[in-house]
Parts: sequence; C-alpha cells; structure tokens
Amino acid sequence: MDPSTLPRSPLISAPPPVIHDTISALRESYLSAQLKGNRREALRLLVDEGILRGIPLPTLHLEIIQEAQREIGRLWQENHISVAQEHLATAISQLALSHLYRHLPRDPSNGRTVMISCVEGELHELGARVASDFLEMAGFDVRFLGANVPTEHLVREVRAQKPDLLALSVTMTYHIPALRQAVAAVREVAPLLPLAVGGLAFSWVPGLEAELGVPFFGKDARELVASACRMFEV
Repeated sequence: MDPSTLPRSPLISAPPPVIHDTISALRESYLSAQLKGNRREALRLLVDEGILRGIPLPTLHLEIIQEAQREIGRLWQENHISVAQEHLATAISQLALSHLYRHLPRDPSNGRTVMISCVEGELHELGARVASDFLEMAGFDVRFLGANVPTEHLVREVRAQKPDLLALSVTMTYHIPALRQAVAAVREVAPLLPLAVGGLAFSWVPGLEAELGVPFFGKDARELVASACRMFEV
C-alpha cells in the first residue's frame, strides 16, 4: 500500500499552504529566543504564532524546532556560542517538544510497535524524539528509550518488548562504532527484527546504511514514517 494514498495521516497529507516568509520569520524569532535563553518566548512563538495561526505540527517540528536546532549546532561547531549556550538552547527545544506533544494529531493505532533509541554514548536525542512523535502521529505505538542507551540494556529491552521495528539514532560520527556494535548485538538475539538507522552522522559517512545492511534508511522523520508504513502496509 502506498502511504501517499492515506488521507488521514497528518504527516503525508498535503498541509495547508503556508507562506515561506512566515515560516522563516518564525524560525528566526524562535532561534533568537533560544540564544537568549527565553523559554517563555520560545513557547509563546510556537503556540501563538504557530499552532493558533494554523501551522501544522509537523511543520513546527521540522522547519522550526529542528532547523533552528541545526543552526545552534552549526554555531557551536564554529565556536560562535559556548557549550553552555548550546545546552541552554537544546533544553528549550526539548521543552518545546514536550509542550507540543499533547497537541499531536494521531491516526488510529495500526497495531505496530516501534522502538527508538540513541546508541551508547550518543547524547543528541532531539532528532530521535522528533521521529518518535512523527511515528506516533501516524498510528504507531512508540517506545522511545532516549539518549545514551548501553548496548546490553538495549538488547534487554528488545527481548522484553519485542517491537516490530527498531530505529537507532547516531548524530556524531565517533559513535558509529557503537552503532555497529548495537546492530550486531540486536541481530544476535532478534535476527528477523527489521532495523532502521538515522541521524546526522549518515550525511558524513555515505553508504553506512548499506554497509550495515539495514532494510531501509530514514533520512528524516517523514521518510522514516513513510518507510515504516510501506514495510507494514498500514
């Protein structure tokens, strides 16, 4: 079944037209609030200038919060902001996602469970959290384990929960060995479990997903959802 034929999904249906300049202006204002450490203003922007003005939640997730966070990462890498400022900005985005969670539109349950985890040592969980929200909007039951999950504990949860799909996230390239270790360990205990991998590290190491032999590679939250829908024909 082609996911593009599913009219209910808030992730796949065409969103209402939104003026690009409006999105850009909102993103810049949100980024400014992050850099100032102004949590109240950041949330006000997302609600008053976002939700109440009809901007779809997937757009707020991907084009406001995630894009602003990528800019924060760039500023940190180029030493324009400190580690403390980066942590402050990231905490605001985590708070924003928590606040938006209760507003998520959800399709009816499709009966499939997806487990999402950052590999051991990986502390950047925001992208994986966005992917979790998108999967939940599409009707999946999500088990989000968060950042820095030791491989042995990941394997333990896979055994206990028996998900239909495991998605692993890695942002920094120096955590790729941990990703390889996690994939190998999970395949030992659940050889038939489909795996998905994603994260910024894959843009720096092209072909890694092929090397790992994963069934599909979610480059972003929308692609992960579309791939999962195709795999399970939901």
